[in-house]
Amino acid sequence: MSLQNKRVLLIIGGGISAYKALDVIRLLVKNNVEVKTILSKSGKEFVTPLSITALSQNKVFEDIFDSHNEKEIDHISLSRWADIILVIPTTANMMTKLSAGKAEDLATTVILASNKDIILVPAMNVRMWLHKATQKNLNNLLDYGYKFIGPVDGEMACGEYGEGKMSSPRQIFSFISDYFKNKDLVKKKNIKALVTTGPTREYIDPVRYISNESSGKQGYEIALALNKLGVKTTLISGPSSINFSKDLDVKKIINADQMLNTIKKLLPIDIAVCAAAVSDFKPKFLNKQKIKKDKKNLDILNLEKNKDILEYLGKHNRYRPKLLVGFSAETENLISNSKKKLFQKHCDMIIANDVSKKESGFNVDYNKVSIIEKNGNIENWPKNKKSFIANKIAKKIVDKFLMYDKNTN
Repeated sequence: MSLQNKRVLLIIGGGISAYKALDVIRLLVKNNVEVKTILSKSGKEFVTPLSITALSQNKVFEDIFDSHNEKEIDHISLSRWADIILVIPTTANMMTKLSAGKAEDLATTVILASNKDIILVPAMNVRMWLHKATQKNLNNLLDYGYKFIGPVDGEMACGEYGEGKMSSPRQIFSFISDYFKNKDLVKKKNIKALVTTGPTREYIDPVRYISNESSGKQGYEIALALNKLGVKTTLISGPSSINFSKDLDVKKIINADQMLNTIKKLLPIDIAVCAAAVSDFKPKFLNKQKIKKDKKNLDILNLEKNKDILEYLGKHNRYRPKLLVGFSAETENLISNSKKKLFQKHCDMIIANDVSKKESGFNVDYNKVSIIEKNGNIENWPKNKKSFIANKIAKKIVDKFLMYDKNTN
C-alpha cells in the first residue's frame, strides 16, 4: 500500500528508547510519509535536533512559544496538519500527564488540542508498566480514545526482562501502515451504518407511558466510535438527556413505530447496530385524556406486541444489512438467552449484558459485556467505561465487515 501524502507528527519523549524514533522516521520517509517532529525537553537528552532534521528533512519543533514563527500557533497548526500523532517513547510520566489532561509544554498542548488519532508507544521498566497507577492511566487513556502500540515482552536497558519494552521500529511502521490501509479502505468503500439507542416511550395517555431505564449512552458511544473510524453513521435515538455531538447525524424518535419507520427510510445500509432498548409492548389504544384512578379504569390497559426491529432487519431478504449486530439486555441466563436471540433474529453478532447489576448496564457510565458471534465464538469483556467498550466494539465491527466484504467480493 502507498503511504504517499500521509502526514505524521512524531513526538519524541524522554526515554532511552528515544533513539529508535530515528529509525521510525527513516522508515516513514522512505515510504513517502511526510514527518514533522516535536522534541520534548527530556527527549533532547537522548537525540539531537540535527539528527532528526537530517532524516525528516523538516524543522524540529521544541518550544511552545517560537519567536521565529509568530504567525502560526504551533500547537493548533501542527495538530491540524497531521493525519496522526505518534508519541515515541511514551513514558510513565507522559501517560500520567495525558491521563490528567495536562498541557504544560508543546507536546502535551498539541495532543490536548488535537482532533486526530493519537498513537502512544510505551517504553518503561516492567514494574513501572505493571504498577497500578500506570494501569489506571492506561485505562483512562484507552477510554479517551488513545491508541497503543505495545509494549512487548523483552530485555530492557536496565537489564530486567518483562512487559514494558518498546515495540520495534518495524512493528511501529507495520501498525501505522495497517492503520492507514484500513482508514483508506473504509473511506473508499463508503461504508454506511445505523445505530439505534436509548429507550422508546409507548404512551398510555397524554402523561403516562411504558419505558425502561436505558440512558442511550452505550449506543451513542458506539455511533461516535464508528464515525471516528470513517464510517458514515446515523444514530437513531429514543428520548435521552445526552448532549449529542454535532459531528453525528442524529434522528430523534419517541416510540418503536417511529424508530422502525426511520430505519426503513435509511435502508439499504451496510452495518446496523441495534443497541436501543425498544419496548416489547405498547397499548392497543392511546387514551386521549389522562386515565383517572377510579377502580373501573384499572383493567382497561390492553397491550400488544411491537414489531421486532432486530428480527425485521435480520429476516429482510432484500435489504438485510451486510453486518447485523444486536444487543441482548438480560437479567438471568445471560449467555443462553443471548445465543437464542442471536439465531432467532438472524444476527451476525450479539452483545450481551446483564442489566440487573446496578454498577453496569442501564443508566450508568460502565458496562460489562459478552460478545457472541454466530460462529460460536464468545468473548467476555470485563467491566469498563461505555466509551472504552464502544471503541473496542466499533473496531471489531469494522474489521469484521472488511473481512466479510473481502470474502464475498
